[in-house]
Amino acid sequence: MVGNPAERNVFVPHAFPEKQVDLGEITMNYVEAGSPENPALLLLPEQTGSWWSYEPSIGMLAESFHVFAVDMRGQGRSTWTPRRYSLDNFGSDLVRFIALVVGRPVIVSGCSSGGVMAAWLSAYSMPGQIRGAICEDAPLFASELVPAFGHGVRQHEVGTMFQMWNRHLGDQWSVGDWAGLMKAIDDSPSAITSAMLFPDPSQPTQAMKEYDPEWARSFYDGTVAVNCPHDTMLKQVKTPVLITHHQRHEDPETGVLGPGALSAAQAMRAKQLIESAGQRCDYQDHPTALHMMHQFDPELFTKVVVEWAETLN
Repeated sequence: MVGNPAERNVFVPHAFPEKQVDLGEITMNYVEAGSPENPALLLLPEQTGSWWSYEPSIGMLAESFHVFAVDMRGQGRSTWTPRRYSLDNFGSDLVRFIALVVGRPVIVSGCSSGGVMAAWLSAYSMPGQIRGAICEDAPLFASELVPAFGHGVRQHEVGTMFQMWNRHLGDQWSVGDWAGLMKAIDDSPSAITSAMLFPDPSQPTQAMKEYDPEWARSFYDGTVAVNCPHDTMLKQVKTPVLITHHQRHEDPETGVLGPGALSAAQAMRAKQLIESAGQRCDYQDHPTALHMMHQFDPELFTKVVVEWAETLN
């Protein structure tokens, strides 16, 4: 299973027609739904996610928004770019996408690493592009190798997962040892099992087939954020921000964060830094929500987005 997913012909049809735009270095894949008369909303998926993780939510969101959902570089049908995975490169792609495709100020909502990118856009996009940013259970600080506050990616169970994904699958699926990966997960000290992560551990999920495992290595090695420390980024946001914080557990003995993207202390520190930039930062605690609320509880996610958007100027 080596190479670009387009070459491997792994894609499947979805409920919304897919489009592509040439951004220079990459071609970005996306879908669009809703009336152009509605406010624009840009959706950024989690790591390993393609735009279609938002499929359960898009129809409901399209009643209130002109919705755009994208595949980030290295995921889905968007171009894979070996050795070019970084927050700044992801952000540059999105700035170009907003300029060329959306063409007007947009609310951006991202989940997990997509939520980090929502904060990035609030800080570093072109003037006037972003109206507000929703960080859906985003690992602020927690996805860095050496964060300015709290634990980093290697003190988190997901860091161990990232290391195993890349070791057994390889950059651009150059190894492709799926069975070895499942065994490594089940043999690891983590309480997470292969059956918890993948409904059918005997074969890769559709999302994993569309994902370049070099993403995982870039987070575990710290190269993804080496030129974009989160504390510096958060102190430069220029729009209102909403942080939603979902299900999590921190081992009281080891301090290791298990299920959960970031600690409560990290969420509060992010809020403090955003407010130090003179911007409003709202915090919503959803302790029973799964990491990808937009996929597993689309009604709640839609309610959160619609109600928060109504508070923006």
